[in-house]
Amino acid sequence: MAATDPALNWSDLDRKAVDTVRVLAMDAVEKSGNGHPGTAMSLAPAAYLLFNRVMRHDPTDPHWAGRDRFVLSCGHSSLTLYIQLYLSGYGLSLDDLQHLRQWDSLTPGHPEYGHTPGVEITTGPLGQGIGNAVGMAMAARRERGLFDPDADPGNSVFDHQVYALCSDGDIEEGVSHESSAIAGVQKLGNLTVIYDDNEISIEDDTRIAKNEDVGARYAAYGWDVRHVDWRKGDPAKGDYHEDVEALYKAIQAGHKVTDRPTFIVLKTIIGWPAPNKQNTGKIHGSALGADEVAATKKVLGWDPNESFAVAEDVLAHAREVSERGRAAHAEWQKAFDAWAKANAEGKKLFDRVEARKLPDNWFDAVPVFPADDKGIATRAASGKVLDALAPVLPELWGGSADLAESNNTTMKGEPSFIPSEYATKAFPGNEYGRTLHFGIREHGMGSILNGITVHGGTRPYGATFLVFSDYMRGAVRLSALMKLPVIYVWTHDSIGLGEDGPTHQPIETISALRAIVGLDVVRPADANETAWAWRGALEHTDRPTALALSRQNLPTIDRDKYASAEGTLKGGYILSDASGGQPSVILIGTGSEVQHCLAAQERLEAQGTPTRVVSMPCQEWFYEQDKAYQEEVLPRGVKARVTVEAGIRMSWDRILGDAGEPVSIEHYGASAPAKILFEQFGFTADNVVAKANAALAKVGAITGHKTGN
Repeated sequence: MAATDPALNWSDLDRKAVDTVRVLAMDAVEKSGNGHPGTAMSLAPAAYLLFNRVMRHDPTDPHWAGRDRFVLSCGHSSLTLYIQLYLSGYGLSLDDLQHLRQWDSLTPGHPEYGHTPGVEITTGPLGQGIGNAVGMAMAARRERGLFDPDADPGNSVFDHQVYALCSDGDIEEGVSHESSAIAGVQKLGNLTVIYDDNEISIEDDTRIAKNEDVGARYAAYGWDVRHVDWRKGDPAKGDYHEDVEALYKAIQAGHKVTDRPTFIVLKTIIGWPAPNKQNTGKIHGSALGADEVAATKKVLGWDPNESFAVAEDVLAHAREVSERGRAAHAEWQKAFDAWAKANAEGKKLFDRVEARKLPDNWFDAVPVFPADDKGIATRAASGKVLDALAPVLPELWGGSADLAESNNTTMKGEPSFIPSEYATKAFPGNEYGRTLHFGIREHGMGSILNGITVHGGTRPYGATFLVFSDYMRGAVRLSALMKLPVIYVWTHDSIGLGEDGPTHQPIETISALRAIVGLDVVRPADANETAWAWRGALEHTDRPTALALSRQNLPTIDRDKYASAEGTLKGGYILSDASGGQPSVILIGTGSEVQHCLAAQERLEAQGTPTRVVSMPCQEWFYEQDKAYQEEVLPRGVKARVTVEAGIRMSWDRILGDAGEPVSIEHYGASAPAKILFEQFGFTADNVVAKANAALAKVGAITGHKTGN
């Protein structure tokens, strides 16, 4: 590959390949009837340069561990990526380009991870891709530190580059600020972002809402900033020069700056060289129209009557990158094999982590918590689980959005992942450390976690208060969409956080999170359920998991008296069965409210009502079980049910049915000690008993009984 070759050797065939990209972009959107042609046209030289001259990649093996990574943060310009995948030989065909945005095609409206070979990550919402690229660059450094920390700079088989293309929209979204600031602190010299500064968005000229100096902003973050201006002179008079050599030199110069990420401000004209629609908002997100396509093809010297025309010599020339990629891959493989021979244990770990497998008997290291009425907060129990897992799962790493002490996410004795000059007395560390510090940047944390996960080589977690998961919802939804095994540790899970009041008390949050398809939301009832929740989270490799953990202490349930916490893995289980095994009413609780279910059971049984208590830490896991198991736990014939959770009832209606009664909170909380709040808002054994009697009355099991409603 030519990643370190100072000679660009840009030929007429390369220029013709770039024009081919423009023509294919116009034709694909025209055939689809909708799409985003303008950016794909103007970024054609930059994208082709990256894929054909700069990046180390092997189109015949999109999963090669030694490849450079590419992120198209401006995912709406999906053709920018798709056409390069076609030209490079990733398996996309001309027919795939002709079916842009159509049912069952490999070319959906935005690039989708796991759907199209060569797409590294799903980039739909703007700004996410920049955070993803930052995460990939961080993961690359952590992976090097895990497997090959003593290699000379640039000489490890785990050294590679991360490239991203971004737009004004990406830059304007706040998530890009959060993740870019982190990248500056982390001094990610393996990251290059090219900013397409074309000053156009859907509402036309970006000056209507944006006037900051973006390059200066990135310099302030601590990035190496370079400028390449293709708009010198008056574009209206034809003074527009796509100086590919200048861009290439800027990229190469950035490679030499190893202690800062590189940000290249590339000034382009969107839709160049469309004679009438270039430099307008119209060309950003809609087809050019037949007349403008024909006129543009004439400008390029193309036959306006031909569509999807690709010259054989151009395609053959572009696909020479595939042969170069295979050669680079083969050279890398020799070096990797030598590393593997000298590092047998490292190779064993590498293979296990790449396969997302866990070591044998790993769960034996996790503590078993003895029964204790005073108990321990589940956030604290989670911290003890992480401490125990640190030596067993070296691939596991993570941290918090400035809430480490509250979230209990710092593995004891583990150094921070930070350039040594930024380490502090409280958090000593080095560039290969393990504890992540995101600052107060939840949204950036979410996008970075996704980037770390798709990169491979490690397994991340990130933490904040549960109510602040709203800040990172966009990234969480994407992790669910991509089926990424990111672990979210969200503490302070209810009104139980107390005095901070309603702004911090997540009343609706858990139900809202359960609405995200593919996200497992786990709210454990005690320390041992927390341990098993971590097991479930780590064993699921095809989805993200959210752990909702308490601030306040919860009693550690006596597992000699009640069922094993292993039932957590099934999402819901019979914690304490009714006398005789045939319940008249079922109490279903999560988290801190399960204790009230157990207390209410004793009272109901004493009044002669056979009562079952079900702990249901994770609805998603429960609904995955077969129908027979679900029926065993929640028999359809037992319609008197009570759900008990310190949040809104919304996500419990499926279980409650027509006769069920929720113990919930349908309003915002208040500032007071947790004990007072639970009592004032009805999260007590007395209220659970009253609700149980109300449910029994609904089904006719009791009559004339005071329900307390």
